[in-house]
Amino acid sequence: MEQLKEKIRSEGIVLSDKVLKVDAFLNHQIDPHLMQQIGQEFARRYQGQGITKIVTIEASGIAPAVMAGLELGVPVIFARKHQSLTLTDHLLTASVYSFTKQVESTIAISTHHLSPNDRVLIIDDFLANGKAAKGLITIIEQAGASIVGLGIVIEKSFQAGRQELEALGLRVESLARVQSLQDGKVYFVD
Repeated sequence: MEQLKEKIRSEGIVLSDKVLKVDAFLNHQIDPHLMQQIGQEFARRYQGQGITKIVTIEASGIAPAVMAGLELGVPVIFARKHQSLTLTDHLLTASVYSFTKQVESTIAISTHHLSPNDRVLIIDDFLANGKAAKGLITIIEQAGASIVGLGIVIEKSFQAGRQELEALGLRVESLARVQSLQDGKVYFVD
């Protein structure tokens, strides 16, 4: 998706050979117009797949997931990372390690929102090692729902996430695939 790649080139900041900061438009400040285009692109790629729910993880996956949900006309569920007084019973949970935050979190979704009849599209902001995606997969499997595929805004193709997810037989659609982060520049997979 060229608009996204251009935004990454112009506003993304390479912090290291493994870390790309995109808080100017994706995961701190959000560019609503770009998110709308991202939602439309995910909807186009997964059109006709019988999706009934979109699942993401808080917080950075929410904006692109909501826009895709709007385009597909389906509800969006986000897995919570933090305890809540209102989310205590009937939970589907998984443990997820965050590379950028260097912490392990328990994520949770209420059993009231996922059922074996659901066909789920997972959407997330980044794919690197696949830990967040695998946590969401665990939760969706606990519910007995089926996974249609994954929609990733930015994939770090130099890390193993895609290979591990494809090895599970899952479809992965990434809108911007980063080949490397070197010398302060982002290089994309063509």
